[in-house]
Amino acid sequence: MIINKNDKKLDDIKNRGAAMEGDYLHTASEIISNVRKNGDKALFEYTKKFDNFDINKDNIKVSRQEIEEAYDNTDEKLIESIKKAHDNILAFHKLQMEKTWLYETKHGALLGQKITPLDSAGIYVPGGKAAYFSSVLMNALPAVAAGVKDISMVSPAVNGKINSAVLAAADICGIKDIYKVGGAQAVAAFAYGTESVKKVDKITGPGNIYVAMAKKLVFGVCDIDMIAGPSEILIIAGDNAEPKYVAADMLAQCEHDELASAVTIVWNKKLAEEIEKEVKKQLEILPKKNIAKVSIEKHSAIILVDNLDEACEIANNIAPEHLELYIDDALSHIGKIRHAGAIFVGSNSPEAAGDYFAGPNHVLPTGGSAKFFSPLGTYDFFKRSSIIYYNKASLQAGSDDIITMAENENLQGHANSIKFRV
Repeated sequence: MIINKNDKKLDDIKNRGAAMEGDYLHTASEIISNVRKNGDKALFEYTKKFDNFDINKDNIKVSRQEIEEAYDNTDEKLIESIKKAHDNILAFHKLQMEKTWLYETKHGALLGQKITPLDSAGIYVPGGKAAYFSSVLMNALPAVAAGVKDISMVSPAVNGKINSAVLAAADICGIKDIYKVGGAQAVAAFAYGTESVKKVDKITGPGNIYVAMAKKLVFGVCDIDMIAGPSEILIIAGDNAEPKYVAADMLAQCEHDELASAVTIVWNKKLAEEIEKEVKKQLEILPKKNIAKVSIEKHSAIILVDNLDEACEIANNIAPEHLELYIDDALSHIGKIRHAGAIFVGSNSPEAAGDYFAGPNHVLPTGGSAKFFSPLGTYDFFKRSSIIYYNKASLQAGSDDIITMAENENLQGHANSIKFRV
């Protein structure tokens, strides 16, 4: 598990998400085409096939009675925790609000930008191997903060049931339309609309490989958040890091998925050996040991480097989804991290705090895409429209330059539209 900075396994870890998209993409494309053409009929057939649920226009939406039953079936302490997390997440995302602005040039032109929330958004919440109520909070609340009026949700209802905590979280977030459908067929329904499912302007939320490929295919018909790959964490651990904590944070990531990755970078060989020992010890008592064991053996490592600067260089090259800066005086070193979805600073900031409760979003770029993508946020649910107002004087002031450029591109009609006015 302990490797040096030049080990080939590091490349394997970075490329683990480069899955064979071809077959998945083809299947997702067929499903999308069928739902687009046949609407509810195709949607209902796929739901029967994949979720063993006889769905129809009368039972496709979660009823108020089912919501009330969900509250009854969810532990009261969990409900209270979800409400506290709701408040933290909403407060954080309200701080990301953007504003319409204008400025005036010296010739009296007004230029600016108008910020408008999207009309609608659709949230995908997994319901197969794992049902995550936290996905509801993280996908819905940025849209709520942005002012999106119509937020709906899809989630697979295996045998007709959606996880109770998921339904309670959706209600706490104010989601009114919850559809009992999942998979690529649910993405298609959101993108194109069916007789029972309303078309949306943006689809967000994680899912399996078919959901990811479906989102990729409908992008352009509507917007999406991102194509999420296997989850990952990178921990930079200094000399005083507690091995037990580092190991726990690695395994917290690895229990997600066999393809998940947990990398720790250290410059202290003794610490590396202690972390490795702790990982093996804690793995034995982990309920999801079989999943985490594959992730640890195939896609995780403890990397030995010479110093902190070298650790940060490797971290920036990997551009991880989650990065824990577990070193002394961690706040003063944040500037060394250029590429990470979320940065957890210091020994008391484990990833789990961000996954559930702190406030920043846990929908993060994976597979190195943190080099050019950002976490899901309120800004993802806005449109920006440019504003251009010229009066006579400002048009006159720029007319010669506009005409010169238009004629240079052989667009005389453009030039004439200025000439006729001035």
